[in-house]
Order: sequence, then structure tokens, then C-alpha cells
Amino acid sequence: MPVATALDDLPAPPCAQLLGWRVLDARPADGWIRIGFEGRPEFCNPAGFIQGGFLAAMLDDTMGPAVFAHTEGALYTATIDMNVHYLTPARPGPIIGEAQVVQLGKSVGFVDARLLDKDGTWLAKGSASVRLVPSGKALKIEPGQNAA
Repeated sequence: MPVATALDDLPAPPCAQLLGWRVLDARPADGWIRIGFEGRPEFCNPAGFIQGGFLAAMLDDTMGPAVFAHTEGALYTATIDMNVHYLTPARPGPIIGEAQVVQLGKSVGFVDARLLDKDGTWLAKGSASVRLVPSGKALKIEPGQNAA
């Protein structure tokens, strides 16, 4: 069972639901998180591999939550810049994202992430510069507020 994080209080947005997003493990104090995704057949290009834009979305949806959990829900991220390196074609099936907060400043942060297949093969890696926004200004629902 994954460790409790500030993410537990937020409803999953439609984009996360589409990607099959779920927290698998986290060390919020260390700025590290592991997210599970489902690489669906509908995400594939004509060659039968998951299209790179979906992999980039998975990286992005791993890095932002790492910051959110690390700051106990105080900071939301808006991606300023993201670099992605595609290492191995991704086939449909389970995909694991791992992210690490590298540094947080007053208004900008830096985060690294990688995607792995079920066998531990690196599929892609990425890094991002993110704008740090107080969650109360960025989210429609405050952490801890009931979504219903």
C-alpha cells in the first residue's frame, strides 16, 4: 500500500484518469514519487508503440506530483520547460514513472523523471523547470477539501 501523500485529497483530473495514473509509492520528505500508468493500445502509433506525446504526458504527470507531495500540497507546478529523451520504444502495458525533486526555489523548481516498463527497462527520461504556484491559487479544489 502506498504511503499517504497530499495527493490523496485531490480528485484525479480527466487527463490522469486517461493515463491510468495512480500513486504506487512515495517518499514525500525526499521529493521522490513512483506513479503507475497504463499504456493503452489506443495510445499507439502505426508502428504499434506508444506515441511519444503520451510518454511526455506521463513524465509531466510524474514530476508535478513529486513537487506537490514534497510540499505537502502547498505548491502546484506549471511546467515552464520540459526536455524528453526517448530511449526505448514503449509497448502497451504497465508503465512506471519515477520523479525526483532536484531543487525548489522561491518561484521556480527543477525536477527529473524516468519511465520504465514492467521489466525495469528505461523507456524515456525527462527533466523540467516548473513555476511554483501556491495551490490555493492554482487548484479548483483545495487539498483536504471534499470534491463532492
